[in-house]
Amino acid sequence: MASINTNVSAMTALQSLNSTIKMLDQTQSRVSTGFRVASAEDNAAYWSIATTMRSDNGALSTVKDALGLGAATIDVAYTGMNSAIEAVKSIKNKLVAARQPGVDREKIQSEVIELQKQLKSIGDSSVFSGENWLSVDSSSASYNPTQSIVSSFSRSGNSISIGTIGFDVGSSKLYDAADQSGILDSTDVTTNGGVTYSVDTLDISTLTDSSDDLEDLEQMISWTDGALGKMTTAAASLGAVKQRVSLQQDFVSTLMDTIKKGIGTLVDADMNEESTKLQALQVQQQLGVQSLSIANQNSQNILSLFKS
Repeated sequence: MASINTNVSAMTALQSLNSTIKMLDQTQSRVSTGFRVASAEDNAAYWSIATTMRSDNGALSTVKDALGLGAATIDVAYTGMNSAIEAVKSIKNKLVAARQPGVDREKIQSEVIELQKQLKSIGDSSVFSGENWLSVDSSSASYNPTQSIVSSFSRSGNSISIGTIGFDVGSSKLYDAADQSGILDSTDVTTNGGVTYSVDTLDISTLTDSSDDLEDLEQMISWTDGALGKMTTAAASLGAVKQRVSLQQDFVSTLMDTIKKGIGTLVDADMNEESTKLQALQVQQQLGVQSLSIANQNSQNILSLFKS
């Protein structure tokens, strides 16, 4: 039936054109943004997962920064410890040389004093971002014998956990301003002379070749060697923590990349598919406009029936 009130063909053509335009707008949005799921209305479940994963990845980025800061702090402490070990080795060598009867121990002591000053300088200057693991003050309110480095961020359901890598500064400190309990400032007392000394303060300038003084000197050598052993153990611990932090940095970087890939799988648009679809929809839009135009002309054809 031909009707001038209801143009069924035009209505059908318009519905088809509107549907094509809607799909075209969606495809153009995907092409321009690069996202298949750009908002919750596109796919609420995928958008929610992707948003949470992006948030967690941001937290991992902060963990990566913290690991970098921790690695730098460890590097400074490790470098300082190695330098201190070399200085203590030199002090030990000087003391062994002073054991030889007849040597000028006063001159040897002048060299030892310079090495002691160097040790103190190493301890005080091994600082990074306000952190000094070699020269501490255990009486300070902010002092913590176990230093921790943020190393991981994980989520289980709605709960999150922060992982850390700890290092025992208490066993590796060279100086402690509070109670002289560091490796280099902890004290001993000579058996015969009753002199209190540490690696940092020992003085052999007044020692003679008497058996008692030589025995005290050997005691100092043994004490210095013991300090050297503790420093070597501390350096090994620092090296182990340094390696672990490095491995954790690599893992966090890889994990962040993997999460990004997962997010991309959920929400990224396939640009090859979308570009092909865009061209097809543009053709459909042109055909829809033409079809609607033809449908609208059908009503005009009815006028020819009334011509005389």
